Amino acid sequence: MPKRIVVVGNGMVGHHFVEQFLGSDSAGTVTVLSAERHRAYDRVHLSEVFEKKSSDHLTLGSPEFYEDPRVELVLNAPVTEIDRSAQFVIANGQRYDYDALVLATGSYPFVPPIPGADHPQCMVYRTLDDLDQIQAQASRSKTGVVVGGGLLGLEAANALRALGLDVHVVEFAPRLMPVQLDEQAGAALRRKIEALGVQVHTQKATQAIVPTQAGLQMQFADESVLDTDMIVFSAGIRPHDALAKQSGLELGSRGGITVDDQCRTSDPQVFAIGECAVYEDRQYGLVAPGYAMARTAVSALIGDASTRFTGADMSTKLKLLGVDVGSIGDAHGQTPGAISYRYENESEGIYRRLVVSADSKRLLGAILIGDNDPFDRLLQYALNPIDLPAQPDALILPSAEALPELALPPSAILCSCHNVSRGDIIDAIDQGHTTLGDLKGCTQAATGCGGCAAPLKTLLEQELESRGVEVDRSLCQHFSYTRQELFDIIRAGEIKRFSDLLESHGQGDGCEICKPAVGSMLASCWNENIQTPELIPLQDTNDTFMANMQKNGTYSVVPRIPGGEIKPEMLVVLGQVGQKYDLYTKITGGQRIDLFGATLDELPLIWEELIAAGFETGHAYGKSLRTVKSCVGQTWCRFGVQDSASMAIYLENRYKGLRSPHKLKMAVSGCTRECAEAQSKDIGVIATENGWNLFVGGNGGMRPRHADLFATDLDDETLIRYIDRILMFYVATGDRLQRTSVWLESLEGGLDYLREVVIDDSLKLGAELEARMQRVIDTYQCEWKAALEDPNTRRRFRSFVNADDPRRARIQLVEERGQRIPMSQEEKA
Repeated sequence: MPKRIVVVGNGMVGHHFVEQFLGSDSAGTVTVLSAERHRAYDRVHLSEVFEKKSSDHLTLGSPEFYEDPRVELVLNAPVTEIDRSAQFVIANGQRYDYDALVLATGSYPFVPPIPGADHPQCMVYRTLDDLDQIQAQASRSKTGVVVGGGLLGLEAANALRALGLDVHVVEFAPRLMPVQLDEQAGAALRRKIEALGVQVHTQKATQAIVPTQAGLQMQFADESVLDTDMIVFSAGIRPHDALAKQSGLELGSRGGITVDDQCRTSDPQVFAIGECAVYEDRQYGLVAPGYAMARTAVSALIGDASTRFTGADMSTKLKLLGVDVGSIGDAHGQTPGAISYRYENESEGIYRRLVVSADSKRLLGAILIGDNDPFDRLLQYALNPIDLPAQPDALILPSAEALPELALPPSAILCSCHNVSRGDIIDAIDQGHTTLGDLKGCTQAATGCGGCAAPLKTLLEQELESRGVEVDRSLCQHFSYTRQELFDIIRAGEIKRFSDLLESHGQGDGCEICKPAVGSMLASCWNENIQTPELIPLQDTNDTFMANMQKNGTYSVVPRIPGGEIKPEMLVVLGQVGQKYDLYTKITGGQRIDLFGATLDELPLIWEELIAAGFETGHAYGKSLRTVKSCVGQTWCRFGVQDSASMAIYLENRYKGLRSPHKLKMAVSGCTRECAEAQSKDIGVIATENGWNLFVGGNGGMRPRHADLFATDLDDETLIRYIDRILMFYVATGDRLQRTSVWLESLEGGLDYLREVVIDDSLKLGAELEARMQRVIDTYQCEWKAALEDPNTRRRFRSFVNADDPRRARIQLVEERGQRIPMSQEEKA
């Protein structure tokens, strides 16, 4: 074991080396020389700095970590010379002798050799100091451009978006993330990102960057231009290998320090790990391979030859600008004989591709856009010798039936960042580490990139249940409460902000699970406008812009038409708006009119005209009441026995705007012929000669369920009271994203228990549930109208396209049946 180890670089990989060295209990000292002024921090989540207004949460290790007497950390100490023969390095004019040298110098951002790229308003996105420069320039800018549409480029775009800029992404390749995604996936990702207001420009070769009086102008090879106030280059990385080259170490054909399977360089006393190293002439630009290299180097230094670096899995599971993106293994299907399965749901923005071996027994790769739920299962199939099911496409197709439990061997790697296997987790649980926090602390699983947090939680719950231990059903790692418990906490404490709830009852910064869930609960309790600045970050794409994003990046506008009843003059206005903005018009299954094809900048203009005509938002974008479908009832129909149209209109106006765990649909039929299909709705009402029959828990869609008859022959007042109580009890007790059909099936005691709570008032909650509903009704506001009245909200709908006609500039349409619709993939080809 060398007595003196010098580590050049204190990034994530260099820090992990020190962690592993200290954990080995080996003799010797480590001197860490860092060119930065900050000690090791998490570069993966850099964009969070602008959201959290601080970088403190990114710091790696405890404050006491570098106080260990075996470690010396020297900041602001760039190494300028390596003398391999005498075995020392020079930093800030000071000599540091070593017995073993570890180069963890990382990489630097690649800036294309474009004339004008050295302008002061052109920056890079790599370090905390870079973020300081970006933030300073953003404070005096309105528009920002990111050059590079890869992983880092989209993270940089997220950072600029968090600073409130109008953001453009310029990519040389024909699609975003060309290394990880195929053409269809790139197109799906582009649609979702553009729906967030980030304009994407692909196949753009920047020829020059020219200063103008207003800022900068990017001039492209196709003679188009783009005006901006600042440019951030994030077009890839290059290994920091200048020191190695200067000292005569062997380099790869495209740069980087050549290492063997023990991470030794051409000098046996010098190691290289992380992004500065190349193994078999390949650079590994993810944190997990870098950590594997760090562990390998430590093992080699302490004489353990069993640990070898022979490459690493480059699968990635990310959330870029709030969009799920996953790429596993041979995602492009380049293996000879490979077979691909694809599933695409354009209305939901979901794309999945499965690549399997020629015999359909092994998973080779996968791509996921818009929904990463299948990622963890697919990754285990790819990493372990597990036979695929007889129909592999079942792994990516939506199904009403749950997939069978995946039997993983103990050796299956759960956390690739820290090389933690399923067996390691089970051993830790056996030793008494029975909470998620304990498991993370003792195994380090889910403390790297965090992508394995969900499967870690699932495995813990499965193991505890198998041991007869009651399982913690916490919402996520940031809140040790179920959704129902959090709902009660919010109400009892009158908590109205996510940050306040996190501070008083949570930990960390929140995630994509708890943010929208809490946002829904806050809306259910207090009914504040979702466009309130503190609430906007909690919303999903559709809620953010109060319209449904469609597959080509445009939006559909759905005004509310209670009960399907509409005045002729209002119908005329819908036609006029559709003509004026060239919108595809369709009557929906819920008796509303959907206007498709609006661009982001057109939404406020369309809303203004609709509101002036008496319309309001239909909440088609929210987890809330969508429609109350009805027939004409006794007003017109000779079979009708009650005024179903009036009841449907009353119900829709009463419950419009109610936020709930999932979307709600209702219907009222005027007789038992059931023309409104009430028995397939969350709340169904059917007229009888003596009043109304009430049905609950129905559901159409992917998993249809017939509604249950809840009560019969109700008068108007009793019907409304029961619906009030049912809905508010569901809002208070339903799980995250749980439809009423699933809620009713999972409710202990089922339908009989619900009758006891609602009809018999067994919990003495009836009056309170009714009061909560009345509060929602009293505080209702049309979110479209509120957005139009707030200049700051309206600013978010500005056009980002440098063209006279934004629609024609970026949307390809064809005519069919007298209306314009998006061009199909075949027509584009």
